[in-house]
Amino acid sequence: MNRPLGGLRRRIAPAAAAGVILALALAACSGPQEATVDDRSSEYGFNETGLPIVDKALTLTIAGEKASLAPDYNEMSLVQQWEEDTNIAIEWNMLAPDVYAEKRNLLLASNDLPDAFFNSKFTDDELVRYGTDGTLIPLEGLIEKYAPNVQAIFEARPELKAAVTASDGHIYALPNAEELGLAAVPFFWSINTQWLDALGLDMPTTVEEYHDALVAFKTQDPNGNGKADEIPLSFINNWWCADIGDLFAALGGIADNADHRIVRDDEVIYTGADERYRDAIATLHDWYEEGLIDPESFTQDDKTYLAKGKTETPVLGSYVWWETEEVVGADRADQYALLPVLDGVDGQLVGRSNYADFGRSAFAITSANEVPAATMRWVDELYEPVMAAQVSFGPIGETLVENEDGVLEQAKLPDGVNAGELRQEVAPGAGAPHVLTREHFETVVLPEPRALQRLQDLEEHYLPYAEPQNYPSVFFSVDELQEIGSLEPDIKALVEQKRAQWITSGGIEDEWDAYVSQLETMGLDRLLEIWQTAYDRFSDAS
Repeated sequence: MNRPLGGLRRRIAPAAAAGVILALALAACSGPQEATVDDRSSEYGFNETGLPIVDKALTLTIAGEKASLAPDYNEMSLVQQWEEDTNIAIEWNMLAPDVYAEKRNLLLASNDLPDAFFNSKFTDDELVRYGTDGTLIPLEGLIEKYAPNVQAIFEARPELKAAVTASDGHIYALPNAEELGLAAVPFFWSINTQWLDALGLDMPTTVEEYHDALVAFKTQDPNGNGKADEIPLSFINNWWCADIGDLFAALGGIADNADHRIVRDDEVIYTGADERYRDAIATLHDWYEEGLIDPESFTQDDKTYLAKGKTETPVLGSYVWWETEEVVGADRADQYALLPVLDGVDGQLVGRSNYADFGRSAFAITSANEVPAATMRWVDELYEPVMAAQVSFGPIGETLVENEDGVLEQAKLPDGVNAGELRQEVAPGAGAPHVLTREHFETVVLPEPRALQRLQDLEEHYLPYAEPQNYPSVFFSVDELQEIGSLEPDIKALVEQKRAQWITSGGIEDEWDAYVSQLETMGLDRLLEIWQTAYDRFSDAS
């Protein structure tokens, strides 16, 4: 049974609030300006404090992105608890990643707006654009009046408030944050050690040895079923934690990432226009021609990808994902191990992601909302630390239990149940509105065992070889955002289209010069100049 919002949290919250420390180097900005909005919350018997939030039943419409495995949110017991405690029902329009962006854009273009966006995935440019044109309303006045949990976080952590405050002084969306540093290196590379043993192969340590192992997986029937059904290497092209960006480092000497943007010696570099990137793709095409790369790597979503490791007969030789069990299942996990950072053309090197421990677009209220005060009170409940733990990890009594110290920890999983998949099924997850700091991970909820293992793996396997710098989470000026918004989407679309094309069909050597010229014509040099200026400004202020 879920605890009510006012139960366990009141005992834990004082200890959790005693010291909220999160070391994020974030840009400062101008002070907030309070917005004036029409509000009909009082018509529903609005209570400024306590629960329920309204005395008369109220329904809000909320749209957003959900995990691929997540059910209808109304099926989650945690969401049912929210409605019971607040007297606010939600008509959820939560969509999987492959369809959400298009649907959201249609809603915005048609002005058929929901009351709010939840895990909105708005870019910085979109937040400012839709904020300044009135589609999204400023939140700072609502926060001050009706969001004591968010306000407490901002008062204890002015850096986080600064991070979500646009250059015009307004806050157009609330943050999500979990300060564990898990995404510093997002690409965890696994290989089937049972197949290595069956073929008499050692764990590869160089890119050449890895190539030879993939060839053996392809040609020597390591699963022993007499069929050529083995998949030597599978990934999801340009996916944040399932891409082969670090293989670019081994093959070409420069790691790629989802932004195609890195920093070396304080210089911003666009990987998609770098000759080392070209060289890596040329070799990857050779691998593709040899049948070493899963052709579906360029079209599959995460649901299809995660199913490949769980076929009745093992077919997956090597893959990229940040948790072994999530791909191959708990019963097969011991057949796989992390691949060492491969010694390649420039030694051992992995990229460092540009991901921060926080996001800026977890929850936004639209101009269609007639009850913003009640809406802000509703979402503020998700920022109370104990509830924030449940928002991310699942309900108390289902996926979380209280230990003898009064701190929440992960409940024992039933046999055969995967923690990552279960979390998607019972909780909105890390992109939802909530904040958990390092302090909270000591006094409110302990990290998942898999998170602790990931931190250990990062320290042992990856961080010693990671790029020392990354591109920080800069909140650009309005003018910068407008230029970035006009330049980057088309540039990135071309880079990613050609990346897949060249790996699968070849031709990069012949087309490279014309491609680079096209990027320059599209404004890549100006885009790099904007990024460099903002990076220098951020570095000077840090």
